[in-house]
Amino acid sequence: MRKQTFGILLAVAGVFLISGCAAALVGGAAVGAGSGTYLYISGEMKTDYYASFDAVWSACEKTVADMRGLDVQRDKMLAKGKIDAVIDDEKVQISVTYKAKNVTTVSIRIGFLGNKLSSQLIHDKILDNLAKR
Repeated sequence: MRKQTFGILLAVAGVFLISGCAAALVGGAAVGAGSGTYLYISGEMKTDYYASFDAVWSACEKTVADMRGLDVQRDKMLAKGKIDAVIDDEKVQISVTYKAKNVTTVSIRIGFLGNKLSSQLIHDKILDNLAKR
């Protein structure tokens, strides 16, 4: 009975590793101030940060400046904003949206099709800048 239970648990863990869910959990553990998970759909990587809209917006601007973004265009409104820039010859679009009090969603798209690794890097830098506040 124990061997069968262990086998089932091993199979379930294997399914999570293959499907990428474990990567989401590991990435979520690194987020800290984020919601714990990243959602990567259609080339955009989104996560929630437990901070005010203005604090997250400032962290995004600092991230773009730290990464030496060129051709930076900012469009900030009351509850949402967008930063377009060119970083390392790639077009980067960062969308910041107010979700609730002290909850702000950030969506990042790199290039036309998206780049998961680069989006993750920018999210990590935003988190670092939020932690420094």
